[in-house]
Amino acid sequence: MCTYATELIQIEGSAKGAQGWFRATDATVYFDHPVHFPDGHALLIDIRNPAKGPQHRVALELDARSARELADAIYRALAAVPEDLALGESAPLA
Repeated sequence: MCTYATELIQIEGSAKGAQGWFRATDATVYFDHPVHFPDGHALLIDIRNPAKGPQHRVALELDARSARELADAIYRALAAVPEDLALGESAPLA
């Protein structure tokens, strides 16, 4: 079942795709039919920079358990960082 529940957010970071490293500006998260993952449905995460074209994209397709474990691991990693580092100003990205 497709929920069409899609989260679109602006991000600041870098990602490495087929063309090498690029500035990541957008993320899309949704649960739908995957392109490559063998299950019928997956949590899909696209990290991209649409201003640079479709080649500046990294995609993840995860089963629900893996997606939850990844989210939990992200929260644990951030919780272990001193607040002044985790909430500080990020350096400008190229």
